[in-house]
Amino acid sequence: MKKALIFLSLSLAVASGVPSAAQTYPAGLIDKTIAVVGGEMISISQIEGEILSQRARGIYGDSNIRCHLLEQMLESKLLLMQARLDSLTINQDMVSSTLAQQMDAYRQYLGGDEQVEAYFGKPLYRLRQDWKKQMEDQSLTQQEQSQITSSIPELTPYDVKEYIAQTDTADLPIVPIRYRLSQICLYPDREAAKLAVKSRLLDIRERIINGEKFSTLARIYSEDPGSARKGGELGMAPRSIYWQAFSDAAMSLKPGMISQIVETPDGFHLIEVIEKKGDMFNARHILMRPQYTTDDRDKAFKTLDSLRTEIMNEAVTFSLAARFYSEDPTTRTNGGQMADPNTGSSYFQIDELKPQDYQAIRTLSVGEISQPVESLDNEGRNGNTVYKIVKVDEILPAHTATFEHDYDQLLSDARMKKALAALDEFMEEKIKSTYIVIDPIFKDCEFEREAWRKVASSQ
Repeated sequence: MKKALIFLSLSLAVASGVPSAAQTYPAGLIDKTIAVVGGEMISISQIEGEILSQRARGIYGDSNIRCHLLEQMLESKLLLMQARLDSLTINQDMVSSTLAQQMDAYRQYLGGDEQVEAYFGKPLYRLRQDWKKQMEDQSLTQQEQSQITSSIPELTPYDVKEYIAQTDTADLPIVPIRYRLSQICLYPDREAAKLAVKSRLLDIRERIINGEKFSTLARIYSEDPGSARKGGELGMAPRSIYWQAFSDAAMSLKPGMISQIVETPDGFHLIEVIEKKGDMFNARHILMRPQYTTDDRDKAFKTLDSLRTEIMNEAVTFSLAARFYSEDPTTRTNGGQMADPNTGSSYFQIDELKPQDYQAIRTLSVGEISQPVESLDNEGRNGNTVYKIVKVDEILPAHTATFEHDYDQLLSDARMKKALAALDEFMEEKIKSTYIVIDPIFKDCEFEREAWRKVASSQ
């Protein structure tokens, strides 16, 4: 399954393993059409524009990237042609949303509208037009791709067994070790800690108002390591990338003004706006988070240790103790059972666990309970301090996927294989019936699909 389902997602792809490429264009060549697919054309500027876009986001392909991108574009054009024949309509809501996100992302990467224009060598309105057209085409090709794969009938358990039988054991997925866990959590005295950090920030704010430099105090006190070394400066960026409370406060300030204390899931901030342009701004900030004392930790550990002893002596079950004593609202009502906040799954791979949680349970067997541990919850970007004990409910050892234990994963893989086969069949048939030209400068490309190689070598 080497091919990705989404042929058109050029921005996520980087060439790899394509052994030959047209690395340079003839001297003095600025732009030209390098491929024709039916009535659709692909130009050098489209290839180079995509490479520029990737580099703006820090993505660098190898020396074969042009061959790789051309093949993706060729296949996207086939899907686009069929989408128009099928009278599919553009999802304008998706286009508008994606375009806004892309504009904001480039502004952040490059530092503002002027820098975006300079980098791409086009005025912003032209870039918007170009990207909007690309995204409209993507909307149609995505829908066509979905239409092709949706024709695959629902798979049955028999189909999954057939998939297993036809697949070499070495090619079946390996399911890594997974844990099912429960927890009892206690939080430190967060209100007292919040009052303390606000008091510290008020003192710092007064020092700034009395003449001390914001940037100097940010280097000394800010707990945001990325910006602290730059005097708290964040760089020109769209307001949409920040927490709303932060961006609202910043946009309400005039350059040089200092905000009141602003609370976000990351902590507490003082903000100084340096510059504003439209819905973008550059600001400095000082971030501080509530700090907890050893007394908080010792008190929580003592309570958790007592609960652990009671549970081990069978005076109370872990589930019941979690319902009565745990302070984590997301797991308390489930008797402490943990679930991945992103997927909802109650099973965790090692890299899906907080490092502190894994260290606490890595040597435990099923049914055992960890010693009290200091960890983090799932709030904000970094999480808040929490103290907990963790019970190992179940351990699923690493293994080759089996019908009995991993049906859902095998069903997903079998569907993917069927979907890829349907797309391959569409591509092969469409290539045979479509007028296609590929410029000879790409004749040495080792395209993944043999049909493209034949077309390129016949020009």
